[in-house]
Amino acid sequence: MENKDKYKKLTNEVGAPIADNENSITAGPRGPVVMQDVWLMEKMAHFNREVIPERRMHAKGWGAHGKFTVTHDISKYTRAKVLQPNTETEVFIRFSTVAGERGAADCERDIRGVAVKFYTEEGNWDLVGNNTPTFFLRDVHNFTGLNRAVKRDPRTGMRSAQNNWDFWTLLPESFHQRTIVMSDRGIPASFRNMHFFGEHTFSFYNDKNERVWCKFHFKTKQGIKNLTNEEAQKINGMDREYHGRDLFTAIESGDFPKWTMYVQIMTEEQAKNHYENPFDITKIWRHGEYPLIEVGELELNRNPENYFAEVEQAAFAPAHVVPGIGFSPDKFLQGRLFSYGDAQRYRLGINHNQIPVNKAKVDVNEFHRDGAMRVDGNYGRTPAYTPNSYGYWTAQPEVQEPPLDIEGAVWQYDPKDDPTDDNFRAGGDLWRILEEDKKALLIGNTATDIAPTTVNIKYRHAVHCYLADKEYGERMTKALDLSMDKVIELSKLDNEGLIQATLSETI
Repeated sequence: MENKDKYKKLTNEVGAPIADNENSITAGPRGPVVMQDVWLMEKMAHFNREVIPERRMHAKGWGAHGKFTVTHDISKYTRAKVLQPNTETEVFIRFSTVAGERGAADCERDIRGVAVKFYTEEGNWDLVGNNTPTFFLRDVHNFTGLNRAVKRDPRTGMRSAQNNWDFWTLLPESFHQRTIVMSDRGIPASFRNMHFFGEHTFSFYNDKNERVWCKFHFKTKQGIKNLTNEEAQKINGMDREYHGRDLFTAIESGDFPKWTMYVQIMTEEQAKNHYENPFDITKIWRHGEYPLIEVGELELNRNPENYFAEVEQAAFAPAHVVPGIGFSPDKFLQGRLFSYGDAQRYRLGINHNQIPVNKAKVDVNEFHRDGAMRVDGNYGRTPAYTPNSYGYWTAQPEVQEPPLDIEGAVWQYDPKDDPTDDNFRAGGDLWRILEEDKKALLIGNTATDIAPTTVNIKYRHAVHCYLADKEYGERMTKALDLSMDKVIELSKLDNEGLIQATLSETI
């Protein structure tokens, strides 16, 4: 098809024609450039500002458009129109690594962020998650620490295994996630060949205003495939955009990747009697107890026309839900409800939801005014205040979710004081279901990754492995060339005792 864009005539930033786009206006043929070369000044000023701040995390990413089709009936759980039978909804997805910068290699050992924007008839729903069902930490107070630990060291400017593993091993709740990241699934072969999850516990409420708790799962229809360290190292040396290229090429050729969406459901009564905190993101709900319920199919079928406009400017916030979907007491989710939107207000500006890739497909009347880059008429002469006598900006109480009962005093509770808290059960369960070749990969990957750290950090991790499963701990201890007697001795301490006993780098 003929590309008519190539025939467009060059203008300046407000539409006036440009006579020359290659030669500066100078004082004489060899003289200095004059200030009145205003088009040169405009070009350079714009160029200086073209690179918007990259995301603090998930900086390197790829995206695609598609659709979500509901194939099963879960209306007894949720009134959300996007989840009603036979509903089809446009989506945009952004995949990313977490720790790397915008120019990082795709095939690094890291979790993969997956953010899905559903353009529903009730407004946008952003489901922000990862390719793992859990996360490293459960309290948002530690979010800043995690990000700084996995980013570059302030002194050397380099990534630091010491910082990374020191932070991880001081938070025992990270153990399950550590095990996943160091397993064969730590480097997916492609975005198409991995599952992804909403991670957090969310809520559903139906047309009777009855609430249940839910978790979201997306299982790949392409099958799980992963890379070894050696395979990834080779690919990174040849093609740093390997995952992005794979996704783009597959869609461009008509090989549309697909995932099946499932939910897990837990009633409020079950949550009250669950053997551990069901809102702790570092825990999972066992499928045998809360089986997967099929919902529908997600398909990616269209590549972006412009990477910057659609992928780099895409903004997601878990605070964006629609009637029938709500939040939970998950401490980490509670912090993300603020931090994601605020990061986009800093990165893209206060009116970033007017950018086409972020703009809802329905009328938006959010009451906001003014701000940089307001391009929608700013609501004209309509009243800018509420309440008013003219009927503008009236709320819609019919979509209010049911009240949530809260128990206990306001306090800074430490989950480690909860007798039901077990940070090692899930990691141990994962170890026990791995085939021998996957166990060997896990041990080898971990030994390689943790090798540059000091011995006290190695001991902390080995102890955690031992607490999760005796065999896991013994094999990790051997791989790290540590004393098994010392690991057993340290395993008898409580968490604070283990930390104190391993503060010295020369334990």
